[in-house]
Amino acid sequence: MDFSLRTCSWRGHATYAPDETELAARLHVSTPAGEAWRCLRCGDFVVGEPRQHGPADAAPEVPRGRLLRDRFIMRLLAVERVLRGLVFIALAFGVYKVRHSQSQLRSAFDREMPLIRPLADQIGWNPDNSKIVHFIEKGWQLSPTTLTLIAAGLLGYAAIELVEAVGLWLVQRWGEYFAVVATAVFLPFEIYELTEKITVVRAGALLINVVAVVWLLWSKRLFGINGGGRAYHAEHSEESLLTVERAALTDPGRVAQPDPA
Repeated sequence: MDFSLRTCSWRGHATYAPDETELAARLHVSTPAGEAWRCLRCGDFVVGEPRQHGPADAAPEVPRGRLLRDRFIMRLLAVERVLRGLVFIALAFGVYKVRHSQSQLRSAFDREMPLIRPLADQIGWNPDNSKIVHFIEKGWQLSPTTLTLIAAGLLGYAAIELVEAVGLWLVQRWGEYFAVVATAVFLPFEIYELTEKITVVRAGALLINVVAVVWLLWSKRLFGINGGGRAYHAEHSEESLLTVERAALTDPGRVAQPDPA
């Protein structure tokens, strides 16, 4: 998939006219249909006025090639974090709502269980051995204060997930660090859950988080890995089409390389 062309089809081409005459000449051509400027993202020439102009140093950073693909992956992770955060917000709201209604809910639960048993027998489910039923029954024994603290903890975890989502969606350096640290901190708890019982949801969540941590550490060069921050910023600069064309001015033998698919 050519992420550059796909992004340009969604958001339009990122054309820019630098004030530097020689550099502008490398990004501009005249056609029978009018002047055309080279897109800083996909590299194609686009007929019409440039969307922006000014000094080359003031040009916006336009990710392209692999960097654009990485941005797409980070935003997928951000969406997953938002969904997870919303789930924990809903759980916190549910726990908070029942903190003063345990006796009524327990009475209703005890009243309805005899009605459920005939159906349970038909499908081969034994409520007496159900972990879900046992978990609910343990909840009746918790005090309102304890339930309030549980709700606060769930909200705190949801807040962490949403902060991660914001940092990843905006492709911020602090967001990458925050996502790695926050995700890695909870990995031992997810592993412990698997030791109690292996489920598709638990295993899938653990796999996503492990892959996300490893990918962010290596691809974004966090904590000095794979060259660290200097290599990270150098890579962004070298991928810039303006940087490539500037180098071509000082080294005429160098030509701009096409974006990787």
